[in-house]
Amino acid sequence: MNIPLLHPKTSTPHHSQLFLTQIRTCQSMQELKQVHAFLIKTAQNHEPVVATELLRHSATSDFRDIDYALSLFDEMPEPDCFAWNTLIRALAETHDRPLHALLFFCNMVSDGMVEPNRFTFPSVLKACSVLTRLEEGKQVHGLVVKFGFSGDEFVVSNLLRMYVMCGNMEDSHVLFRRSFDGVDYMNKVMRDKRREEGIVVLCNVMVDGYVRVGNLTAARELFDRMHKRSVVSWNAMISGYAQNGYFLEAIELFHRMQMEDLLPNRVTLVSVLPAISRLGAIEMGKWVHLYAERNKIKIDDALGSALVDMYAKCGSIGKAVQVFESLPKSNVITWNAILGGLAMHGKAKDVFDFFARMERSGISPSDVTYIAILSACSHAGLVDKGRSYFNHMVNVGFVPRIEHYGCMVDLLGRAGYLEEAKELILNMPIKSDDVIWKALLGACKVHKNVEIGRRAAEVLMQLAPHDSGAYVAISNIYASSGDWDAVAEVRLMMKDLDIRKDPGCSWIEIDGVIHEFLVEDDSHPSAKEIHSMLEEISNKLNFEGYRPNTTQVLLKMDETHKESVLHYHSEKIAVAFGLISTTPKTPLQIVKNLRICEDCHSSMKLISKIYNRKITIRDRKRFHHFEHGSCSCMDYW
Repeated sequence: MNIPLLHPKTSTPHHSQLFLTQIRTCQSMQELKQVHAFLIKTAQNHEPVVATELLRHSATSDFRDIDYALSLFDEMPEPDCFAWNTLIRALAETHDRPLHALLFFCNMVSDGMVEPNRFTFPSVLKACSVLTRLEEGKQVHGLVVKFGFSGDEFVVSNLLRMYVMCGNMEDSHVLFRRSFDGVDYMNKVMRDKRREEGIVVLCNVMVDGYVRVGNLTAARELFDRMHKRSVVSWNAMISGYAQNGYFLEAIELFHRMQMEDLLPNRVTLVSVLPAISRLGAIEMGKWVHLYAERNKIKIDDALGSALVDMYAKCGSIGKAVQVFESLPKSNVITWNAILGGLAMHGKAKDVFDFFARMERSGISPSDVTYIAILSACSHAGLVDKGRSYFNHMVNVGFVPRIEHYGCMVDLLGRAGYLEEAKELILNMPIKSDDVIWKALLGACKVHKNVEIGRRAAEVLMQLAPHDSGAYVAISNIYASSGDWDAVAEVRLMMKDLDIRKDPGCSWIEIDGVIHEFLVEDDSHPSAKEIHSMLEEISNKLNFEGYRPNTTQVLLKMDETHKESVLHYHSEKIAVAFGLISTTPKTPLQIVKNLRICEDCHSSMKLISKIYNRKITIRDRKRFHHFEHGSCSCMDYW
């Protein structure tokens, strides 16, 4: 960088402007330091305007160096409020320095030479938010009042955000009502556009706060009462529903947002895609993808990974791979998305190949990467391979999480190594949770091991006494062994504790509309036609020589009643609806909340052959692609 040789003995406006221009055109810290050195040489480094600009650039530019900025600040004889604010803001926005921002603010207040202004407090409050330091935040609140900024909308919005981020919704609500008298006031009078926008910001903060603490009812009530909503308002509510399992509500709100002529942005798409993924609504997912492309929304790592995950979870693993190949692939999150998708589809070989590609490209795996690999091994029954990858993960420095142990227990249990799976749980260095014991209990059900199953169920009942999973699983194990007295005892216990079994539920998307079916569901408008199709399916299955596997009905009843129960499992109802709602040879895609039972699995293979349909079912564990009378899982699930 060429610095003109200036030798002024006194500063002039012309010289100051020249120095400011040189500082602002710097593209690296090296160039900035050269300018600084020249300023020292020419005795201009203490010129207030020049020194402040030098500080600002070193603290907030893309190539910032906070420590260098601090050294510049220490050289300033009388730093003004702007200088203090610049450092506080820079420290608050640096991931490992928010605490330093608070300490720096304390120095400012104790120094007493400069009073904080309306631009000081937002950065200080942000530091409190990041650190979730509620007590310090309350002390800053006191200073806000002391210095007369309790009516400043900019300060108040950050103050409100601090209480929200610290999880204190009670004080957030009080501050919200006191500052702007809430939404009722907002609906009565709008002084000007700036005031209106300020209230929208406050409402958005409160909606986000209610979502964070899981109070979706309060969030939606406030959202519905807002006179005006921004894209941020919609994003907060949509992501809140999606993150808390209210997938249909998230998608319905997404539809409503479009009807109100508000254009979704990148955050909207990233927020709604998980809900689309969970419900298997591929047509809607395709629309989101097309919308992003047509509106020139950059498909970055976050959006790209969400699209890969969506296509994979909606059954289109080929499209997921296609999207993945179009991405930069410079982030481990993107690789994890495709590895997880391939694992869910039972494509273990592809998982290993992509993992090798990932290593060759120089991307370091994360612990999530190994969850996908171990899951692939589990679905394929590759016990030795799974053990090898688990040991490799430990050898490269990862400490196994509960999810890794869960994958290993699932892998060993499915393959029949129940004793080894149990010992792994008992000897692992971290505390076991209900998920890992459920994996063992599920394996005991498959292999009809009453002894280990009973032990797993007892532990589960202690860990999650009101979760129906343990009671239902051990009841099923007893029933499969013909111990109806034990079954009755477990069911009586469930009745006494008011524990109810989670009902089987399946979803199918037809023409962009998601249809939900429960076991023995007759509430659908097309219930009569669905029932007729179920009868037709049953007759055709019988003609093919198929007999229902009534051992899957773990209730003490006659065979005819058992066959009737199997007849109305939710995935069969969804398939029947799909058959009557689509043209011949149209593929059907269904999502189920529970693991598919053996009878439904066997039935689907034959249905795919009889009706010449490709039927894809994603159950709680994995994908099953039924075609020409066989399943992609090769009957290992």
